[in-house]
Amino acid sequence: MVDIKVPAVGESISEVTLLKWTKNEGDYVERDEVLAELESEKATFEVNAEKAGILKYSAKEGDTLKIGDILASIDDAAAKPEPAAKPEPAAKPITAQQEAKPVVAEKATSSNGATAEKVVDKPVVIEPRAAHADIKATPVANAIIADKKVDPKTVTPSGFQGKILKHDVLDALNNPGRTPGKELFARSEKREKMSNLRKTISRRLVEAKNTTAMLTTFNEVDMGKIMEIRGKYKDKFKESHGVGLGFMSFFTKACCFALQEWPSVNAYIDGDEIIYHDFCDISIAVSAPKGLVVPVIRNAESLDMADIEKKVIELATKAKESKLTIEEMQGGTFTITNGGVFGSLMSTPIINIPQSAILGMHKIQERPVAISGQVVIRPMMYLALSYDHRIVDGRESVSFLVRVKELLENPELLLFGKDPVKALLEL
Repeated sequence: MVDIKVPAVGESISEVTLLKWTKNEGDYVERDEVLAELESEKATFEVNAEKAGILKYSAKEGDTLKIGDILASIDDAAAKPEPAAKPEPAAKPITAQQEAKPVVAEKATSSNGATAEKVVDKPVVIEPRAAHADIKATPVANAIIADKKVDPKTVTPSGFQGKILKHDVLDALNNPGRTPGKELFARSEKREKMSNLRKTISRRLVEAKNTTAMLTTFNEVDMGKIMEIRGKYKDKFKESHGVGLGFMSFFTKACCFALQEWPSVNAYIDGDEIIYHDFCDISIAVSAPKGLVVPVIRNAESLDMADIEKKVIELATKAKESKLTIEEMQGGTFTITNGGVFGSLMSTPIINIPQSAILGMHKIQERPVAISGQVVIRPMMYLALSYDHRIVDGRESVSFLVRVKELLENPELLLFGKDPVKALLEL
């Protein structure tokens, strides 16, 4: 018998939660096969079988376990069961349409040339009535949905196996705007245990508010040139690099140049010392199924646009699939968060401690702005920089954000951080 123990996943992590078993108790598992998913305060990770054998549980889903606790055991002496024989395919049931077999006379010619009629049975295929695409509904309900242009998502089905009945559609029509399946005047509550990840997020946010002198400065940027570049080159960029051209690569590049010009924004306090970095490890805030996570793009200042886009997609995909490792979320010298994907027009992002600053991107919205004495409509985005005033002074924070704005409104500067003409003239 081999015991499967909760592995150590980080220096500061002492307990984990068993999210789910991926194998049933009593199953025969192969070596290195995934047995369960565990969640620590920082990430979700998998536990694999150390040997092949019969699995026996020692914990149940939702349990909180200490590092080193026995999670399960495997009977490695058990023989591997023989695969079950495949059952014979069952005969196809006769449908109601096939049962109705009209008698049809066919002419047959005998060997002496005489013609006779023989009676044969032929099934008649009855075409089903055309139904609304991808909707399980009775014919009457389907007809009402099509006639009244009802969104099927607003209808609560009450029929067998989720079928929509006539009265379900009529109920949705009589109660527009009501959440499907919710009783009128309901006052129910639900209580559930906080996950380790949510506990950590809560603790760190409160710690950030209580231990930093946080202020926020704002600016706005004209996104016209970047949108023009994306519209012109996005197809060629994807063809050449195999990845789409998004906004994050522009913002990451701009922040890397500005961080190297204003190093205090890229620093953090450690005791009574300030640690400065000559590299830019950019944390990107990603909304994952279990909460907000901030994976890190290492040495972003050394990556080109395509490499940044590839890394963003890789980390975001891992976050959504809960596959991020502890190493991919540790460190980071500066954070970028994009509330614009959810429609946020303006916000004050909270610092990701121990970092000294975080940049908030927002929704691009067409607004009237004054350019050379003329009012024109431009695609504008508000930027917000929250910073720790213990490290970053007002002059530095404002100058940093103005520099980011300049680089984004003149994307050609992102090539090497300077105006080509000024570089030529050594100005």
